Amino acid sequence: MMTADHPTALHSPAAERNAAPILAELQRLLPSQGLMLEIASGTGQHAAAFSAGLPGWDWQPTEADAALLPSIRAWCAGQPRVRPPLRLDVGALPWPAEVPARVDALFCANMVHISPWPATRALMQGAGRHLKPGGVLFTYGPYLEEGVETAPSNLAFDTDLRRRDARWGLRRLADVAAEAAAAGLDLDERIALPANNLLLAWRKRPGAGSAGTTRP
Repeated sequence: MMTADHPTALHSPAAERNAAPILAELQRLLPSQGLMLEIASGTGQHAAAFSAGLPGWDWQPTEADAALLPSIRAWCAGQPRVRPPLRLDVGALPWPAEVPARVDALFCANMVHISPWPATRALMQGAGRHLKPGGVLFTYGPYLEEGVETAPSNLAFDTDLRRRDARWGLRRLADVAAEAAAAGLDLDERIALPANNLLLAWRKRPGAGSAGTTRP
């Protein structure tokens, strides 16, 4: 795992643990080159690790919390294919003009359950607008699935999230899929990863438009 020796570089143990298994799947699923838009980049550890492991990809990190932008810069310093991080609140329309209008893929880890539900809807709509036809949105984190027993650790995590903010919590995969479908995205692959997390690949339908939906 990459390290950043800089006072503004924050450290997430979870990002350090899950970077390698996520990267292995991205390397398997993605073509050799493209432009990636990352939503909710957090500390910047994923951007640093994944851009280094995907040398043919340009990486555009974004983050709603302006206080995290220095950490992203610190982690990605010296990586020429990582663009300067942008402040982006997925629920704010329109998205900043600096956000690339068309991208080959989007990546978003651990935002769906640590944000109000409208953020998930906005993420899917944004992917519908900005993905090229056939492009993929990757979401990572724990979900509640019909017919699949939820791990006790995920149930405890859900309780803790809702205690911290009643608008947060693990989402039903069926509900997320419905929002994706409304934005022109279909679940292409479900990948089980360590610690009871899923990496989901949502592919934009070739015939889907670029406007997406604008439900409030």
